[in-house]
Amino acid sequence: MSEGKNFPYLHGFSSNEQERLKKQADFNEYSIFKDINFSSCSNILEVGCGVGAQTEILLRRFPKLKVTGIDLNIKQLETAKSYLNNLSHFNGRYEIKEMDATNMDFKSKTFDGAYLCWVLEHIPDPSRALSEVRRVLNPGAPIYVTEVMNHSFFLEPYSPSIWKYWQAFNDYQYECAGDPFIGAKLGNMLMAQGFRRIKTNIITYHLDNRHPDKRQEIIEFWGELLLSASDQLIKENRVTKEIVDEMKKELNAVKRDPNAVFVYSFTQAHAHVGNDNL
Repeated sequence: MSEGKNFPYLHGFSSNEQERLKKQADFNEYSIFKDINFSSCSNILEVGCGVGAQTEILLRRFPKLKVTGIDLNIKQLETAKSYLNNLSHFNGRYEIKEMDATNMDFKSKTFDGAYLCWVLEHIPDPSRALSEVRRVLNPGAPIYVTEVMNHSFFLEPYSPSIWKYWQAFNDYQYECAGDPFIGAKLGNMLMAQGFRRIKTNIITYHLDNRHPDKRQEIIEFWGELLLSASDQLIKENRVTKEIVDEMKKELNAVKRDPNAVFVYSFTQAHAHVGNDNL
């Protein structure tokens, strides 16, 4: 969820963005965690822990688990520590460390599980990160990776400024050594790094007149996600303030449209470290 040493993070690190990340974790909790099971694990690694929002969910859902979260951004780490320290019932069950996912300080075979969510898309060498994760996991340990597939986004009615902005959003991330389409590639990437028993699941939000309240909620959420990158995209001359203003108007129009449709899919991969005995 954060930047590396030499490349920008699309969404920035403002207090508003940190609150958005907590809201995002809450909003997506059921969809992301419904098929995640760390009940057989005791000590897992969370790569890209950001502000600690997902860490809190892991600790809450798996009460016997210890979580070690790593991230590169000091501001995010400070927020994560402050957030989790206020949840005294989790004391002693987590560690938060500044660390590069592509060059970890941990010894090999340190953890019995790993969790990555919305992080590989921001790492210039995601294969190297997965290689490091595999190194620090015990044989047979599970890994869960959840990632974006930004090509899947669909919105009705047609909204030209949103599409212009979305194209600029993805182009900028890609040109900054990220990958907004990485979710579709997880199977190949995990196999290349020696993981086994790889399964991928495409999770889709498809909301129309059958679920009007949820549709409105996700359009509002999506608008916040889009706008979280607007300052950076304007600064880099990828979009104009006029496009952002028009996008806001279109989002409000879609939200009020009685026949609006929202579609977005992401990938969740589940695999294990290779073990000849499995």
